Amino acid sequence: MDDGSVIVVEIARGTLTRIDPATGEKDVVAETGGGPNGAAVGPDGKLYVCNNGGCFDWHEVMGMLFPGAPPPASYPGRGSIQRVDIATGEVETLYEACNGVVLRAPNDIVFDSNGGFWFTDHGVREARVSDRGAVYYAKTDGSSITEVIQPIDAPNGIGLSPAGDRLYVAETHTGRAWAWDVPAPGTVQGANPVGPAGGNLLVGLPGFQLFDSLAVDGDGWVCIATLVSSGITSVSPDGATVEHLATDDPLTTNICFGGPDLRTAYITCSGTGRLLATDWPRPGLQLAYHA
Repeated sequence: MDDGSVIVVEIARGTLTRIDPATGEKDVVAETGGGPNGAAVGPDGKLYVCNNGGCFDWHEVMGMLFPGAPPPASYPGRGSIQRVDIATGEVETLYEACNGVVLRAPNDIVFDSNGGFWFTDHGVREARVSDRGAVYYAKTDGSSITEVIQPIDAPNGIGLSPAGDRLYVAETHTGRAWAWDVPAPGTVQGANPVGPAGGNLLVGLPGFQLFDSLAVDGDGWVCIATLVSSGITSVSPDGATVEHLATDDPLTTNICFGGPDLRTAYITCSGTGRLLATDWPRPGLQLAYHA
């Protein structure tokens, strides 16, 4: 935020919460209900929230909070895109479906400079079945939503290159990140016949490492929160160089940039319920809109 505060989603609590990095003081901005999973500021200065509908049951493991399968008693089988007035806490629902297909568990979101937004629908996993997810493009006035990429396996983090001409999406369970050219708002183009919607593989991690949300920094590096191996995996735009910044939380879930010259990285550690801050080796990317 312009005043230096950081707004995070608290999925299990169902709130948007503002944190003062200097003091650690917390203040609830809005109660969204369900499971607010990702948020971004739109051109109107309001927050647009991917709400997964409350698709996680929560378990304490080794003193940390872990998400589990959907709770049958409370998860309604769908999520939504919400718009939140930061000043008043008012919450509106913009989208719950696209062409009759319900949004199962919207996850992460990014705006382009044209005022539209991309978001992922991660889907849900149950004991014997798993959704195949999708990537959507929508307008802020609730008038248009388009399914652009489907199927894609558990899409999570999503981001745009500094020029806005490349889209990145991270798949959670495969530990892969894909890239597409963006020739026009809401459209993608790729030449890989075996990638989702022609997407080219940016990176695939070895071993048991899972991807969560992501941000793109000012030099175009794709910075992906990485589960199990606990940290942020940063990938150069050509995919040739991979760096890892370690944390102590196997549920490291997201990253954003702020501070002087956007050199401060804020990192969410969901298992232990902490927001971390650290110096970043490159400047962050100024997002399309802020508030």
